[in-house]
Amino acid sequence: MITRLFPIAACCCGEFKFDPQLPAYYASANLDALYRRALPNAPDGYTPEHLDCPANRPVLRSAERLSSNESSWLDARRNKTLDPMRDLLRRINIPNFDGPSYIDRNANNQSALPNIGIAVSGGGYRALTNGAGAIAAFDSREDNSTSPGHLGGLLQSATYLGGLSGGGWLVGSLFINNFSTVSALLNDPSHTVWQFDHSIIEGPDAGGVQLLDTASYFHKIEDQVSDKADAGFNRSLTDYWGRALSFQLINATDGGPGYTWSSIALADNFNQGNTPFPVLVADARAPDETVISGNSTVYEFNPYEFGTWDPTTFAFVPVEYLGSNFSGGVLAPSAKCVRGFDNAGYVMGPSSSLFNQFLLQVNTTSIPNFAKSFITDLLTSVGKDNNDIADYSPNPFYGYHNSTSRNAQSNRLTLVDGGEDLQNIPLHPMIQPHRQVDVIFAVDSSADTDNYWPNGTSLVATYERNLNTTGIGNGTSFPSIPDTNTFVNLGLNNHPTFFGCNSSNTSSITPLIVYLPNSPYVFQSNISTFTLSYNTTTRNAVVQNGYDVVTMGNATVDPQWPVCVGCAILSRSLERTGTKTPDACTQCFEKYCWDGKTSSAKPPSYEPPFKGQAVKTSASVRQRGDVLVTVVASAMVGMMMVAL
Repeated sequence: MITRLFPIAACCCGEFKFDPQLPAYYASANLDALYRRALPNAPDGYTPEHLDCPANRPVLRSAERLSSNESSWLDARRNKTLDPMRDLLRRINIPNFDGPSYIDRNANNQSALPNIGIAVSGGGYRALTNGAGAIAAFDSREDNSTSPGHLGGLLQSATYLGGLSGGGWLVGSLFINNFSTVSALLNDPSHTVWQFDHSIIEGPDAGGVQLLDTASYFHKIEDQVSDKADAGFNRSLTDYWGRALSFQLINATDGGPGYTWSSIALADNFNQGNTPFPVLVADARAPDETVISGNSTVYEFNPYEFGTWDPTTFAFVPVEYLGSNFSGGVLAPSAKCVRGFDNAGYVMGPSSSLFNQFLLQVNTTSIPNFAKSFITDLLTSVGKDNNDIADYSPNPFYGYHNSTSRNAQSNRLTLVDGGEDLQNIPLHPMIQPHRQVDVIFAVDSSADTDNYWPNGTSLVATYERNLNTTGIGNGTSFPSIPDTNTFVNLGLNNHPTFFGCNSSNTSSITPLIVYLPNSPYVFQSNISTFTLSYNTTTRNAVVQNGYDVVTMGNATVDPQWPVCVGCAILSRSLERTGTKTPDACTQCFEKYCWDGKTSSAKPPSYEPPFKGQAVKTSASVRQRGDVLVTVVASAMVGMMMVAL
């Protein structure tokens, strides 16, 4: 239960009572954080600009090691995780094991200490809100999150925080808003951010006649994107999508057109190691390619760099200078440096090309035929030029690794949603050997089944990619994963499951995966990825359910769950230090580790029961009227057709 966000009282047998209204407490709690954002440091708003390069001109670097910036940052961050990890283990209180003393004994040996990652899957607004519940549960700043049965402090103990698609919106929104708490974003007094009752196609409610407000909203977006095109840069659907997302996710006028992803690295909160390291994921789509395979190059955005660990390109470029005309890894002596290309909304865009997918599935929607014809015409228009992507041209990796990179001889680099290769949980950045992550808490909000629940598809995809004989895994190691039918038949997708408990089965660094699949505790959070609006009570209920998923109802479903989380955190560290595994941890691993058994017969329709008492919302998100949205969508499509 997330009593700070929603006052719920635990009943017997793990049932809950629910009041969807936010308490008055939130009128002042942590809301000042929303006003200390990342920096609007782009030179000309949304328009990238060619400027003189710094004396130390930017160059590409090989991915053979971590960047010097990340390595230096890690020294600060790992030290900052000691106190919260010590406090978390004290509260978890593993029987007959002194967790705080264990941290103290190894405090001077960074490599011995647990190294934690959190990965939040894609899945549109469902993933954002379910993931937000998980992050709130892990955040010690949230009221009541450090009470018995809760897991507050896990976020403060983590080194890496990854997002993809809707999970990428969540991670991006947290960091661009100065690593705000989830409760602060939910209860923003200006009603600027996370107001999902108005569809992204409608735009924000600015008062007055909504249709006129919507027209102004689209004119602002069109003007900003047109200015980018007038400056000589390609535009794509993701420009429009990213700008629209920013109105919902960034607490700044007009969605903060001048806020950049690289400005996260300039924030004191991040620089001092007070936050995890944010990473977003996207897939490359080679020119004229329409299908994303398991062999596609996986790219990451972090505060310092953009690039890939994959052997295809195997390089990184300073994210601040995306848009500059690199060739063979360097800039020509006379070339200018581009700044402002790494707009925060645009960076969130290729890791969340939901609108593209919405368009591609237009014939399965209930919108009128005249609107479908508009959208079909748009698809025809953008498809000719591969504009249904995020265009990162000029390609910063042009002429680099010509023998292995499919994009090396193209001036164009095009990216799409990182989940299109089925790796819908952003595990790729955290299984890189150089990062030495011990345990990954994988929050899965995927809609794999017919009823929009996860079934382990993402874990299977990452596992199979790692085994691929082409070598695309490039030295990464991932634990064995069963087929998706086994997930459903054995209930591995209906409760937390650990994968990789026995590290002796692998020959290299392999993190333990704590799989946290979306399931109904207090709300049916299996909302379609293509639902573009949530009323406030539905939004809050999905967040609440996400909190309960990762805490197992604040340990009402299993009183030992917090202890088992502590054991997962410590597992690899105990092995490295030669420390005997506590008996309580052995019991946890027997309960939650996949035992290698399979059941591959086709499962029946998956309809998981509630684990707690279902909450009620003021109106079903699935019953919301779409008349105005359809009209506005048609207008938007028409505008895009003219623009493109």
